[in-house]
Amino acid sequence: MNNANPVNSRDQYWALGLSTTAFTLCFAAWTIFSIIGIKIKNELGLSDSQIGLLMATPILTGSVSRLFLGVLTDRFDGRYVFATLMVLSGLSIFGLSLATSYVMMLIAALGIGLAGGSFIVGVAYTSSWFESKRQGLALGIFGAGNVGSSVTNLVAPLMLLVFDWQGTAQIYAVVMIIAGVGFLLLAKPDPGLKQRKAENNSLSQQLAPLADLRVWRFSLYYFFVFGAFVALALWLPRYAMEVYGLTIVQAGLIAALFTIPGSIFRIYGGWLSDKYGARRVMYWTLTSTVIITFILSYPPTRYTVEGIEGPIQFGMTTGPVLFSVLVVILGFFMSLGKAAVFKHIPRYYPKHVGSVGGVVGMIGGLGGFFLPITFGMLNDVVGIWQSCFMLLFFISASALLWMHYAIYKAEIVETSQQIASTDLPELSTPSKFVLTDWRPEDAAFWETTGKRIAKRNLWISIPNLFLAFAVWSVWSILVVKMPQLGFTYSSNQLFWLAALPSLSGATLRVFYSFMVPIFGGRRWTAMSSASLLLPCIWLGFTLQNPDTPYLVMLVLALLCGFGGGNFASSMANISFFYPQKEKGGAMGLNAGLGNLGVSGMQLLGPLVISASLLGPVNSDPLYLVSDTAQATSFWLQNAALIWVPLIIIATLAAWFGMNDIASAKSSFRDQSVIFKRTHTWLMCWLYLGAFGSFIGFAAGFPLLSGKLFPAVDPTKLAFLGPLLGALARPVGGILADKLGGARVTFVVFLAMALGVVGVMQFLPSETSSGSFNGFFATFLVLFIASGIANGSTFRMVPVMFKTLRERALGKENQQQVQQESNRESAAVLGFISAFAAYGGFFIPKAYGTSFELTGGVSAAFTGFLVFYVSCIVLTWWFYSRRNAPLPC
Repeated sequence: MNNANPVNSRDQYWALGLSTTAFTLCFAAWTIFSIIGIKIKNELGLSDSQIGLLMATPILTGSVSRLFLGVLTDRFDGRYVFATLMVLSGLSIFGLSLATSYVMMLIAALGIGLAGGSFIVGVAYTSSWFESKRQGLALGIFGAGNVGSSVTNLVAPLMLLVFDWQGTAQIYAVVMIIAGVGFLLLAKPDPGLKQRKAENNSLSQQLAPLADLRVWRFSLYYFFVFGAFVALALWLPRYAMEVYGLTIVQAGLIAALFTIPGSIFRIYGGWLSDKYGARRVMYWTLTSTVIITFILSYPPTRYTVEGIEGPIQFGMTTGPVLFSVLVVILGFFMSLGKAAVFKHIPRYYPKHVGSVGGVVGMIGGLGGFFLPITFGMLNDVVGIWQSCFMLLFFISASALLWMHYAIYKAEIVETSQQIASTDLPELSTPSKFVLTDWRPEDAAFWETTGKRIAKRNLWISIPNLFLAFAVWSVWSILVVKMPQLGFTYSSNQLFWLAALPSLSGATLRVFYSFMVPIFGGRRWTAMSSASLLLPCIWLGFTLQNPDTPYLVMLVLALLCGFGGGNFASSMANISFFYPQKEKGGAMGLNAGLGNLGVSGMQLLGPLVISASLLGPVNSDPLYLVSDTAQATSFWLQNAALIWVPLIIIATLAAWFGMNDIASAKSSFRDQSVIFKRTHTWLMCWLYLGAFGSFIGFAAGFPLLSGKLFPAVDPTKLAFLGPLLGALARPVGGILADKLGGARVTFVVFLAMALGVVGVMQFLPSETSSGSFNGFFATFLVLFIASGIANGSTFRMVPVMFKTLRERALGKENQQQVQQESNRESAAVLGFISAFAAYGGFFIPKAYGTSFELTGGVSAAFTGFLVFYVSCIVLTWWFYSRRNAPLPC
């Protein structure tokens, strides 16, 4: 048991009964759209993708909130958290009943999703009442609250026969609010709370287990057994109606037949996990589900065989009876798997049930969000209803293979050491990948050993960063062609799509800045590169359908921000490998050649979308009809899919070719000292002028050029500016190594201010059509200057933070000075890159806002000029003038 004091069985059963009942109601509310969504679709005339998004939105909130709610439950009494969630979700359901538009319904759906977050609150609260040997059964009983989806599938259709969907929602709302208040009054205090408070674990200690690869493998299992369960609970009613022509009541019954065993037998799965072990139960689960999803994925097919007396025809199809039997069996095995996954967590992480269970639950819940949307898009693109089961077959087979590989490695250890392993060796980084002795400032060590290792890591890091920038900037090409290919988005909406990847990428950089010392550079580089597959593959489907809702495109634009986040961790990682005198050149190469991903996308993008390069992977093209009525084919999805094989190769190269540095390990608390340094914030401002300008100009230039000079095709020239800017970045780093970073930065900001003045001279006006040649030439000056500034400002950071630590610690303590300055400068490099990346959002948005308010773009460039003047003043006063406070 997690608590030190014994708990009597009566209190255990009381807590288990209350939490299970509450979770059942929460789950019923969480899946309410599976039934009333059909009525809403017909009433509003929504498309498949729109109703899929509406069904999935509560799943998104319920999934993402689980991580934070798990941490809150570890810190506070679970009964308060549980009761609050129930009341808030009930109020959101009532708000849904008053909604009159699709957007209002989406907003209400976000609040309803909090009901799904209650799962991890209940897991943490319930597990604290039971000893380890009984936690599997207890959590299985609690998890059986999934049967709430069956309650909705059975009760909601009947309620719709009496009430409209608004009345049904209001009844749900009242029940949730009353139940939330009742839980607060009847539940007893969490018995493990005092012990957790006494241990006083920091947030970083609570989140530390998330660096274990095991947690993410458990998350994949749960993505399937729970995420796919939720997705099918939402999807099956409509699937049964469309494929088999059933009524809504009959379809709801089939969905209930799936969800009831998928919930009730979770109790049995917990008992089996206690008795036989979670490993064995997961084998049963994944093997069976692979077989079932393969059968269900087989579409109705007719075969013709050339017989002796002529063609013989026969067909294969899964009828409604066999389909119902298979989904019942599928739900049964999913229930076993759900229990088995959560049996692992209290066993391996008894003090972190909330945080670890939160992230596993979050990933599982995200499956319930992404999968229904993907099911709808697969229907639109593939045109086969069974495509949803094809996807589930792929996911379950992948989980089975990874699990078998991990267990195989564990059994090798068990056999060789003659021990029963409670840990899996896949978690630990093999010693050959960890550098325990790393002294780049030692000249002899550097020449004999360090330089070779550092170069290898640098040259693997560069292509990973290149691909990250390519994915990050994909929308700069897409938004130019989308209006011509049938995507009916307004100019302001297109500017939002171009700007949102920069917004999410900048935000992710704040977190990515601190990941290398926590996870290790090798592991984080591979993981962050692999994450780029999600937006690329998903875009490969959505870009084939011009009817894809704009909100789906917004989600995908945000996901492309994964590529932007990678820069912060990549630069922080490379900074650890090189000595002080070579950091500028090394980081300039990493960033400069990595930045080429922007120009690579803008050069290759227009080419690959014009040809069917991917053979059978490509679907039908979209057509652009010219003034001569001649249609031109475009495969817009190629702009995303072309990077998929390269991302896989780069991820494997990082995993097997890079290194972690043992001395680079530090906690978030150690790194957070940078927020107290004044110069951290000054460098944020200067780097916003450097990198923020580069990425903002790159993101907005194609669309801006097309609007200002309609006769010019900007996609043919857009790559040139980012190319020159990226190539100039290493030059900036090398010049800064030789002349001083502050001096180079000061001169470059002067050039950027003059460049903005030059651009304004060539803009179209009421009296002039402007000059594209002059506009383009002066923009190239801005790209080159921003590239040089990127290199020179990054060179300033290690110098200034070494000087600051020397002043604080004394020059005689060089080893400590070097260690602390390396740690702080790496964190600062990541953090200022996060701050600067917002330039990629604000610059395109400044264009759009300026057009909307003034009808032109001059106002935006005037703002840029004022900003560059402020950068000139700050650089001169603090860093480059004689007797500056911190010359660098």
